Amino acid sequence: MLGTIQSIFKIEELRKKILFTLAMLIVYRIGGHIPTPGVDGVLLSQTLSGDTIFGMLDLFAGGSFAKATIFALGIMPYISASIMFQLLGAVVPFIQKLQKEGEEGRRKITQYTRYLTVLIASLQAFGTAQFLISMEVPGGQIVHMPTALFVPLTMLTFTCGTIFIMWLGEKITEKGIGNGISLIIFIGIVARFPDAVIEEVQYLWFGTRSIIVEVILVAMMIAVIAAVILVTRGQRKIPVQYPKRVVGRKVYGGATTHLPLSVNSAGVIPIIFAQSIMFLPATVQQLFPNAEWISNIVSNLLNPGGFVYSIVYGLIIVFFGYFYTAIVFNPIDIADNMRKNGGFVPGIRPGKKTAEHIERILTRITLPGAIFFASIAILPWVLMGQLNVNYFFGGTGLLIVVGVALDTLQQIESHLLMRHYDGFMKKGKIRGRSY
Repeated sequence: MLGTIQSIFKIEELRKKILFTLAMLIVYRIGGHIPTPGVDGVLLSQTLSGDTIFGMLDLFAGGSFAKATIFALGIMPYISASIMFQLLGAVVPFIQKLQKEGEEGRRKITQYTRYLTVLIASLQAFGTAQFLISMEVPGGQIVHMPTALFVPLTMLTFTCGTIFIMWLGEKITEKGIGNGISLIIFIGIVARFPDAVIEEVQYLWFGTRSIIVEVILVAMMIAVIAAVILVTRGQRKIPVQYPKRVVGRKVYGGATTHLPLSVNSAGVIPIIFAQSIMFLPATVQQLFPNAEWISNIVSNLLNPGGFVYSIVYGLIIVFFGYFYTAIVFNPIDIADNMRKNGGFVPGIRPGKKTAEHIERILTRITLPGAIFFASIAILPWVLMGQLNVNYFFGGTGLLIVVGVALDTLQQIESHLLMRHYDGFMKKGKIRGRSY
């Protein structure tokens, strides 16, 4: 392990990527402590309960929502905009055309996504401002500013904060290591870990919770982490053969390899997308704070851990598991590339039949993988309701933390393997040594 860490920092390119990523995440955490003018953050933190949908929103915002900092909305408006464009890409011909135009099309879609992010963030900022004004607490008023000044100032502050977070995420993806948006959510969740641990220790110290419950909690966390790693690394290998080709005096091909299909090709994206959809009722409640029927739906039916919430949340995870897998993995393209290079699956005709075969297998392995992640995201809430533990230890947070960590480590490992390959070929040398 120590040797691997030393190798990471000896590779100049990888070292710069990691340091740049850490610097951007530090900037994000600093911004999460800058308060919004006119809001009593301490009183707001004491008012918002962690076992509600607003508690989950605060978890994804890294604690910024409960403190009403400039990053209170987090990255969720950008994720909501991305979801809209990906869903529209399946039905709107104009967006489908852009998706097929390669890099230029993706650049245009990214630009449109940014515009939509500004619109969504503005609406959410307006709703949050109205929500804060309407809150009545016994400890005093949360907003200490005239409404006519507070609303536009809050909209400007929250919207600019979201745009800045979006910029940080894009820069991490471009110049750093890992997926920037996922890492921002990751660091926001991890930042809550020390407080959650301290709270659990206090419960144990003052006798509020027994040692048996704590042991069950730790065992549950370890089991979830192990299961997520096991399923995430799981693959279905399709055998592929390439015939021999004679070019001059040299013989090429004749190899037998395999096509790896991951049980979870979409990673943690379905969970993040599903959670973003589940935040929609809370956003509507913020826009209409005086509508009691909306408040009742959010408070009673869509509370994390509730029956309706669990069913809807699980179904959305399964849906996005299939949807995002279809985006990142195209069986037709895979089959065409195999046919052009002379490869074939034993017993399956090249071309259309191979694509159907790959799609059938991918569909079969995606379903249990999606159901597994949906179960992991839901079942811990049931246990938490029975054990009355901190909501940080719910399945959603653990799934995202473990999934993003695995994805980032895999990218670091790819850089290391690439350097080892260059060193074997006597190309890449660092300070007189090959990697």
